[in-house]
Amino acid sequence: MPGENLSRDEARERAELLTVDGYEVSLDLRSAVGDSADAVRTFRSVTTIRFRRTGTGSATFVDLIAPAVTSVELNGRALDPAVVFDGARITLDSLADENVLVVDAQCAYSRTGEGMHRFVDPEDGEVYLYTQYEPADSRRVHANFEQPDLKAPFRFEVTAPEGWTVWSNGAGERADDGVWRFAETAPISTYVTCVVAGPYHYVTDTYRRGELEIPLGAMCRRSLAKHFDADDVFLITKQGLDFFHDNFDYPYPFGKYDQAFVPEYNLGAMENPGMVTFREEYVYRGKVTQAAYERRANVILHEMAHMWFGDLVTMVWWDDLWLKESYADFMGSFSLTEATRFTNGWVTFANSRKAWAYRADQLPSTHPITADIRDLEDAKLNFDGITYAKGASVLKQLVAYAGRDAFLEGARRYFKRFAYGNTRLADLLSVLEETSGRDMKSWARSWLQTSGVNALTPEVTYDAEGRITELAVVQDGKELRPHRAAVGLYRLSAEGALVRYARAETDVTGARTVVEELAGEERPALVLVNDDDLTYCKIRFDEGSLATLRAHLGDITDPLARALCWSALWNLTRDGLMPARDFVAIALEFAGRETDIGVLQMVHAWSRSAVTHYAAHAWRAEGGRLLAEGGLRELRLAEPGSESQLTWARFFAATASADEDLQLLEGLLDGTAKIDGLDVDQELRWAFLEPLASHGRADEDRIGEELALDDTATGKRHQVRCLAARPSAAVKAQAWAQVVESDTLSNALVEATIAGFVQPSQRELIAPYAPRYFAAIERLWADRSIQIGMDVVRGLFPALQDSEETLAATDAWLAAHESAAPALRRLVLEARDDLARALRAQACDGRAR
Repeated sequence: MPGENLSRDEARERAELLTVDGYEVSLDLRSAVGDSADAVRTFRSVTTIRFRRTGTGSATFVDLIAPAVTSVELNGRALDPAVVFDGARITLDSLADENVLVVDAQCAYSRTGEGMHRFVDPEDGEVYLYTQYEPADSRRVHANFEQPDLKAPFRFEVTAPEGWTVWSNGAGERADDGVWRFAETAPISTYVTCVVAGPYHYVTDTYRRGELEIPLGAMCRRSLAKHFDADDVFLITKQGLDFFHDNFDYPYPFGKYDQAFVPEYNLGAMENPGMVTFREEYVYRGKVTQAAYERRANVILHEMAHMWFGDLVTMVWWDDLWLKESYADFMGSFSLTEATRFTNGWVTFANSRKAWAYRADQLPSTHPITADIRDLEDAKLNFDGITYAKGASVLKQLVAYAGRDAFLEGARRYFKRFAYGNTRLADLLSVLEETSGRDMKSWARSWLQTSGVNALTPEVTYDAEGRITELAVVQDGKELRPHRAAVGLYRLSAEGALVRYARAETDVTGARTVVEELAGEERPALVLVNDDDLTYCKIRFDEGSLATLRAHLGDITDPLARALCWSALWNLTRDGLMPARDFVAIALEFAGRETDIGVLQMVHAWSRSAVTHYAAHAWRAEGGRLLAEGGLRELRLAEPGSESQLTWARFFAATASADEDLQLLEGLLDGTAKIDGLDVDQELRWAFLEPLASHGRADEDRIGEELALDDTATGKRHQVRCLAARPSAAVKAQAWAQVVESDTLSNALVEATIAGFVQPSQRELIAPYAPRYFAAIERLWADRSIQIGMDVVRGLFPALQDSEETLAATDAWLAAHESAAPALRRLVLEARDDLARALRAQACDGRAR
């Protein structure tokens, strides 16, 4: 990986030297089909780049990662590939004022989801291709200047196997000579170019708005077509286009709008203009909850927002990644709640997206939203909870601070002023200052250029009659920020509901802010700081409010307020301020009354984490038993056929370990047991089979029988996960070897094997792999692609060996590898911090005995 890196300084120097006028890329993908699916394969890639020297200097380089280069020609002069190509770069010298470079290369199909990914569908043997580039993998498909500020028009042509269809960013068609040719794009960055090719199932529609007409397309593998609900995808797409046209006052700028759901995808989705790609798991094979459809809708809208924030106007370098990702994350939820049926999108944001941000912002690798990105490895790791969810949270705070109208007018001016160009932080701030009249530089210093999360705690005093004499908000944190926040007062009604009766919105500044508007109000049962979730902070409670939540959390009628309280209680648990067993008790008491399925799913995940990572060792077995008992109880109580029933069924399966629970799962699989209304479809069957495998009640033959029922790509991933989950030393050794010692597995199967290998019920079985992990990771990081490196280093860290000894081993590795790749050290430091946090939380839980 180090030889494939690119530094910010190198990118800046190259941008000062040249201007790119255009690319012509010709790909021959006929080699994608033919003999053995496991054969080493390459495809021909011929790239013509037209560029000008506009700065001083006569030498530069072009990026290309390829097994071989056939020829390089600069301005008609042949260059020796053996001399100028080092495997990642082509060196160019003697540049003219105007240059034409032609590179003929053999590029490799990918099995890791980077570059040109090749997938063979086990169901019908069909081959599917797609590209994925962010931040810098287009150089695996064609030669280019791989940095976001060297935008240029692209013209693609693709020769594909007979019977295939090919798509790219621009509209295209197959000519008489069999070559697919695509319209030239507007100036775009290399990382958002795209090619999708294969026998995809393709559905079309059209978006119309006045004289504007946008062709719409949606596609998936043929074997998934029977599950593909393209109508709902198009519905959300049209609603999103309406919303962004209404609010951005800049017509969608890239012609057509295709959306491809592709296999073995590393990301949620990617915003390639005119050709958005998604992971195909968003094509649901079985019954899922509305929360799943909401997540898909949010992703569709997130990627659509990128057409303006990121594609039309692009950051100069990855330091300002937030200029696209934070805005897209915010706009995804903003448009979701205002334009679609998912009107509670801010509840999901408060409960799920912010949890991601809070975790990331407390790691040693936390960084300002405008980060210091030295190179591409830094950039890859900064697609994190800070850049996405904290950035989006801060933008929500900005809307409260500057006003909705000023915020949206700022966006409109930004697009018109910088269309098809590149920007930095100062460019956006100047526009927002124009529209809001606020000092955006001081706001940016506090919110964008510092790291860490504040905690806001209410401090309340009362008079003899029980009325508030003073309510103050105390702010903790390294950097005390200005918060536009609301404080809500809640009381129990005669009917037993916990409802808000008073609210004040205020500017919280400094260490202590008095909320004068609430003086004189009667004593509340609950004081909720950051009511309505206007700002980004951790919520704390006074003693009375915490006691109320222990007894009445389920009585809060407002779903957003309830979600905020769940999130706050989880933060208390993670911070070692509430025993894990207390969080589990609250969850078991009130989760059954949670009406928002997305919140319920998060509470389930947090409850399992509380027992797995934060509970004292001596209480783990008891905690696991309580979760399984509670899960089964709520499963039986849930309305037959409801989303709640499905959610509790999955939770019960994930926590089952007792013989009688495992027997019930076996009965639900073989039909000898039944729960009224529960449809055990194929996806749920796999969810029931995995715990049976991990507890030794499903062997290889039984797992093979299930694969025979579901011999698909998804079924194969489930099979691999279940096989690796079996409680056998030989199984674990084989799984370890497949992931760490071999690179034959695809990215999807690496992920599935790791998930099966790491089972909380098998701590002792996988303990011997802790020292092997530390011995292997530096070599693995050097040998594998960065995506696989990240997956393995994160996924196999011995977090389940949660002891001071593992912490010491981690510290020893860090001390002995100070010169290791910074990105690798960051991943280990993050895992070390999670482990140290778990040990602190376990100590807190142990004191609760």
